[in-house]
Amino acid sequence: MGDVDLLLAWPLPGARPLGAQLIASYDHPDRRYHDGQHLAEVLERVHELSGQGVEFDRMAVLLAAWFHDSVYDAQPDAERRSAAWAAEALPPLVDPAVVDEVVRLVLLTEHHQPTDDDANGCALSDADLAILAAPAQRYAEYVAAVREEYAHVPDEAFAAGRSAILRELLAKPHLFHTAYARETWEDAARANVQRELETLAP
Repeated sequence: MGDVDLLLAWPLPGARPLGAQLIASYDHPDRRYHDGQHLAEVLERVHELSGQGVEFDRMAVLLAAWFHDSVYDAQPDAERRSAAWAAEALPPLVDPAVVDEVVRLVLLTEHHQPTDDDANGCALSDADLAILAAPAQRYAEYVAAVREEYAHVPDEAFAAGRSAILRELLAKPHLFHTAYARETWEDAARANVQRELETLAP
């Protein structure tokens, strides 16, 4: 999905300049994984979940998907800074309750731990983590891109940190929260994560 297609997917057609600003942020040359392709893939997974009958507030989840990595520089608090952008930009465009929900959802993507009764949080978390279930070639591209985003981190330190993240994922009772995602993506995601972890073993 190119920038033009992304802009057409922007859910607030009366505020296209904001959509263009967000696309430009994802297109920053320092980004390798958290880029326009990632945004497009998350949006596609949100639509897939909806198309499979998963119920959630589409507008809030779509806007949160657009903003969730709107600020990303491999530094702490990126989610909070992304949420702050949403809190600043959205009030003239949508109801206050939608703004609050978008901000909450963006913050939730820091840890991807929605409660079972959080339909919006479950949908966004699953869409964001769906890359874990990607086909082998796309998963390999994702792994390489993440490493490039952390090029400033020495190999040994990166391997230790990444291994800890992967082990934490595998320790969860489930990676995905909606029934559709668990049935469709869970097994492939666990297999991908396990294989990556094995490549990082000393």
